Amino acid sequence: MAVWNLDPAHTVATFSARHMMVTTVRGSFAPPSGTLEFDPEKPALSSVEATLDATTVSTGLADRDNHLKSPDFLDVANYPTITFKSTRVQLEDADNALVTGDLTIRGVTKQITLKVEKLGIVNDPWGGRRVGFTAETKINREDWGLTWNVAIEAGGVLVGKEIKLNIEAEAILVQTTEAAPA
Repeated sequence: MAVWNLDPAHTVATFSARHMMVTTVRGSFAPPSGTLEFDPEKPALSSVEATLDATTVSTGLADRDNHLKSPDFLDVANYPTITFKSTRVQLEDADNALVTGDLTIRGVTKQITLKVEKLGIVNDPWGGRRVGFTAETKINREDWGLTWNVAIEAGGVLVGKEIKLNIEAEAILVQTTEAAPA
């Protein structure tokens, strides 16, 4: 199985949530670190482990970012990382799969499924090999204990429960292992 490392210069993790039920707030984290085991000939055997630095959450507004880092939301003083570890890959076709795994936020682990598309595999100009993926899913933040909210006068709440997660990932081949001869 080939081992690939996420390239921090070309990997992005973003999220979005509804604000006051009328608009969408978007944010991101510093590039995740992680490892992908992926063989283009056997994609169903793939696996991925990734870690986000929760302390780097950024929405472009310092006060909101500080609130997201507080115990009301991510509680980064006690839970500085968010992790994902895949448990199953279900192929839909040659370039699309459902990747199920364990997402841990604030010490709470829940199973999620990412819709993943392989964008391609190329040889880079420096003699390396790279693969690109895009992944997305939706989660209910309250499943991870992120329950802070405020009712608004017109009805509804200040922060929507549904969070959309998007990952654009490029990984660099670091090792290829061959199966031992029988």
